[in-house]
Amino acid sequence: MKITEENQEKLSVLEKIANGIIWWVGSIPSLILHTIFFIVSFALPLFGLVDFDKMLLVLTTVVSLEAIYLAIFIQMSVNKSSEHIEDLKEDVNEIQEDIDEIQEDIEEISEDLDEISEDIDEIQEDIEEINEDEDDEHHSDRARTVMLKSKVTNNKNDIKNLKDKIKELEGLIESLKKEE
Repeated sequence: MKITEENQEKLSVLEKIANGIIWWVGSIPSLILHTIFFIVSFALPLFGLVDFDKMLLVLTTVVSLEAIYLAIFIQMSVNKSSEHIEDLKEDVNEIQEDIDEIQEDIEEISEDLDEISEDIDEIQEDIEEINEDEDDEHHSDRARTVMLKSKVTNNKNDIKNLKDKIKELEGLIESLKKEE
């Protein structure tokens, strides 16, 4: 069955009315009105305005009809809540997948940083060997070597800082996983 725009608008209006009724039934004014209705219903036979048996018949019929409609409205509310819960489950699953992907990316970056750190250590060792082999070189060559060592040290510090950040992110991801 295809829902036209007109039918969709009517459905929307009916849903709004149903939502209003659901809200009203669960409110204090509804409780007060029902209490007054029952008091008046039982007071009518006491004042002799209505026969007690007729009042009970009408009251029972009204309460039964109200119970039927309330059951329908409650089921509508439950259905709507179930839809919202399903939407939330999907969102949580998507977030979990994103967290897992981020975790994998962080692990890959950490591995890359370890490799870069090893390469820098090897370069530093090579520079030290070159420095030892060429003690007789000119002063400018030695200055270049010192600058290279300085840059290598700076790079090592940067890599250490990145590793610390990665560990911090991994800790945050673990805490997010535990919260779920």
